[in-house]
Amino acid sequence: MQVQSPASVWSAAKFVGKKPVLPTVRAKSLFSSPATTTTTSEDRSPMAASGPKWAQKTITLPPLSRGCHLITPKITKEIDQDLSGFKCGLAHLFLQHTSASLTINENYDSDVRDDTETFLNRIVPEGTSAPWKHTLEGPDDMPAHIKSSMFGCALTVPITNGKLNMGTWQGIWLCEHRDYPTARKVVITLNGI
Repeated sequence: MQVQSPASVWSAAKFVGKKPVLPTVRAKSLFSSPATTTTTSEDRSPMAASGPKWAQKTITLPPLSRGCHLITPKITKEIDQDLSGFKCGLAHLFLQHTSASLTINENYDSDVRDDTETFLNRIVPEGTSAPWKHTLEGPDDMPAHIKSSMFGCALTVPITNGKLNMGTWQGIWLCEHRDYPTARKVVITLNGI
């Protein structure tokens, strides 16, 4: 496959008025035979004919105690109907909070979740001896923000044949970093074919 530099693409562009009209770019598909190519919107392949699908849902998780919680069953229950319509795609999960986090890890032994919470509490100090300036919302708030940044608030999981395609021992965790739990909202966006 020959890749053109941006400069060569622009030099090949035709100008209509003041707007450039770029030439059609053809690329080999990863899912077809070497002789088959796909193009942008003009392609008539089955994937292009059906077009990409999107679905989005915001779910609210009930307040959970401080620690790491396996939430895969709750997530899949909430999106199962939409998820079943995708043969191939991506599920993006976005947590709308700054004092909790999402991660993928062990889905079987709860000791892993307990040990992860122990690690987080040792690595990010809290209490009156901690060096944090931001204490307006309590001594657990700034440590919660740091822990949230460490794990992050977003995940992307592949979709295959209407299911989240994770490893056998993988599960989605909500890590609650505050002492006083609150409901947490997760925006789940599905995209694919």
